[in-house]
Amino acid sequence: MTLTIGQAAPEFEVNNQHGEKVSLASFKGKKNVVLLFYPFAFSGTCTGELCALRDDLSAFQNDNVQLLAISCDPMYAQRAFADQEKYTFPVLTDFWPHGAVAKAYGVFDDAHGCSTRGTFVIDKTGIVRWQVINGLGDARNIGDYKAAIASL
Repeated sequence: MTLTIGQAAPEFEVNNQHGEKVSLASFKGKKNVVLLFYPFAFSGTCTGELCALRDDLSAFQNDNVQLLAISCDPMYAQRAFADQEKYTFPVLTDFWPHGAVAKAYGVFDDAHGCSTRGTFVIDKTGIVRWQVINGLGDARNIGDYKAAIASL
C-alpha cells in the first residue's frame, strides 16, 4: 500500500521501549505527529539520525508535535537502544505481527525484514501532510521535515 498526501494515516497501537501502548489515535486533536521509520536499532545511520533528532528534540517534540520513532526490532532491543543513546521520545516496536505498521505505511522491505527510512508528518486530524521515503542506506535530511512541521 502506498500512502499519498491528504490521505488518512493508518491507525496503529504498538508498545514503546517501556512496554506501554502507544496509538496514533491518542494524539488526534492534540498534536501533530512525526512518525519516523528506521531499519535497525544500533546501526550506524539509524543511530546518527535518531541522535540528530535527540539533539534538536524541541523542534520535533513539543506542545504541538510528537515524535514517534519505530522499527521492527523487539521491545527489549528498543529499550537498550533508547537507554544507551538517551532517547526521551517514544521508540516503538513493530516486531509482532512483524512489520504490520511498516506494511500499512508502505515502507516494509520484505527482502530484509525491516522498514525502509520512511518519515510521515501527520496533522492533528490524522491526515498525512508530508512524507519522504529513503532507501535502507540513505540518511534523511532532518531540515526537510522541520520545514514540513513548520507548514502545519
